[in-house]
Amino acid sequence: MLTVPEAAEKIINRSRYLSEAISKGIINLSALARYMKPELEEMLAKKISDPAIFMALNRLATGMKPKHVFKNIFKTPPDMIVRSNLIEITLTHSESLIEKYPMLLKMSNTKDKYFFTITEGVFETTIIASKDLHKAIRKVLKDEVIVAEFKNLSSITIRLPKDAILTPGVFYFFLKSLAWEGVNIIEVVSAYLEFTLILTDKETNRAFSILQSLFVNPV
Repeated sequence: MLTVPEAAEKIINRSRYLSEAISKGIINLSALARYMKPELEEMLAKKISDPAIFMALNRLATGMKPKHVFKNIFKTPPDMIVRSNLIEITLTHSESLIEKYPMLLKMSNTKDKYFFTITEGVFETTIIASKDLHKAIRKVLKDEVIVAEFKNLSSITIRLPKDAILTPGVFYFFLKSLAWEGVNIIEVVSAYLEFTLILTDKETNRAFSILQSLFVNPV
């Protein structure tokens, strides 16, 4: 049978936000105990006092230290490029689709005029492209199975320093802040020193402001 500390630890480990806040000592354990009480009582099928939960949390906090402290590799704010008027199409893999890759890639071969990426997964392929290419892409894909399609998208591309490749937590540094503010990300695309977020048009301005704010007072 679970004990109060074991049940509390299960709840905390479920949330990266709680784990991080507790390890840094920036959360009120008394308030957290009251917040967790209903779920703990449900898990243990019995009434639990606030002091018992607080003591359990206090013991957990004492031994909870971050396994890795994020190293700030951004000496200056990174370049961030916003592109609008994008579409996304996800398709089921097929031999015929692979044969169409050259035709699709040729569409984007107009210097920097168009945004175009193809990501091949295990079972699906996702194409993200400028809206101007939509009709031409759909024509090439007319016999393929489309799993999902999104319109009215934008992208935010973040240029990363070379140290990012060997630094744990770089993507989390950005994604954590967006998730905390309730910004939904449709897709994530990365290259060697580029990290691109695909969002709906209505989320883009807010997301860009949040990302910029991360470098007002660098940590």
